[in-house]
Amino acid sequence: MEQGWGDGLPLIPPTEARVRGMIAQSGRFPDEVVAVMLPLRAEATVEKIAINAVMAGAPPEAMPLLIATVEAMTDPKFELASLNATTGSVVPAMIINGPIRHKLKIPFGAGCLGGVAGHAPAIGRAIRLLIRNVAGQQIDVTSQSTYGTPGRVAGIVFGEWEEKSPWAPLAERLGVKGDAVTVYGAMGTANICDMIGNTADHFLQIIGKSLAYPGANGFLPSSQWSEVLVAINPVWAEVVGKAYPNPEDVQQKLYDYASIPIDFLDPVYKEPIERIGRLKNGRVHLIQKPEEVFFMVAGGMGGLHAAMLHSWGTCLTTTRAIPQVADTETAAA
Repeated sequence: MEQGWGDGLPLIPPTEARVRGMIAQSGRFPDEVVAVMLPLRAEATVEKIAINAVMAGAPPEAMPLLIATVEAMTDPKFELASLNATTGSVVPAMIINGPIRHKLKIPFGAGCLGGVAGHAPAIGRAIRLLIRNVAGQQIDVTSQSTYGTPGRVAGIVFGEWEEKSPWAPLAERLGVKGDAVTVYGAMGTANICDMIGNTADHFLQIIGKSLAYPGANGFLPSSQWSEVLVAINPVWAEVVGKAYPNPEDVQQKLYDYASIPIDFLDPVYKEPIERIGRLKNGRVHLIQKPEEVFFMVAGGMGGLHAAMLHSWGTCLTTTRAIPQVADTETAAA
C-alpha cells in the first residue's frame, strides 16, 4: 500500500520464488512484452503479470488465461485508455469458455456472478491490479469515474455453462473454439426476474424490454454504437433453444424488444438521435444491430432470472484463445 500497488485488501508478497512459479506456468520468458497498457503506455511483461497475479492470490495455472486477457483488453478496438479515464464505471468482464473452466474452477452455474468460493475473484483481482499498477488507472488522477463499482476490485469473472447450452459457446460464435476468454466492457450486472412466463417469446420479451432502460449508455445521443451481454439461465435457455435453435434469431428478437419510443425520452434527445441515424419508425434501439447482442447460458437451475450486463459504449468485445502449456517442467525449461 505504501508503494501504491494495493487496492485496500491484503496482498500476498511477490517473492522471487512465487513469481518464478507463476512465470513457469506461462511457458514464456519473463521479459517478454505481452502488450502496452494505456494510459501510461507501460509494458505489461510476463513478469509484471506474474507479480500482480501473485499479489492478488491467483493460482499459477491461471497465467495463460491472464495473458490472453491482457492481449484481449489491449486490442485497439477495446479502447482501454478510454475505459481507464471515463466518468463511467466500466470493468473488463471476463467470460470463460472451454475445458479450462473446470481446471480453474470458474463458476458458471448457481451464483456464477459472485459468491462461489474459487479462483475467479483472485483472477479478476489480478487483472484489476494490472490495470492499476501497469496501465495506471487511479481515481482522480487518470480516472474520473463518478462511482466505480465492486467489480473494480475483484473484477467480473464467470464461465458459460456450455453443457447446458442449446447453442454453440459464445467464444466459438465469436470465432474462437475451445479454451477462450471474451473481454466485454461491462457497466456492472443487473438482474431480470420473471415468475409467470413459460414460452420462448415471453422470456425473450421480458429480457429485451428489461434491457431498454433509458439511462443505459446505449441510449446516449453520443453513442453511435454499443453492445449488450445477456446471461440466460439453463431452464429458460432450453425453452428458448427449442423455439429458436439459430442464435441469430435470438439476437434479432432481443434487438427488436430492446427499444423505446422516442417520445418516451425528453424531446431534446430526438434531434441528436435522429441526426446519427438511430431513429427507426419512431423508436430508438439500445443497440444498433442484432449482432451487437451477445448472449450465453449461465446461472443456476432454479430459473426465474436472467442477468444483463450493459456496455459502456466504445469498448468493443474481444475474444482470445487461451494457449495450452504442456507442463510446469517443460515451461520452466
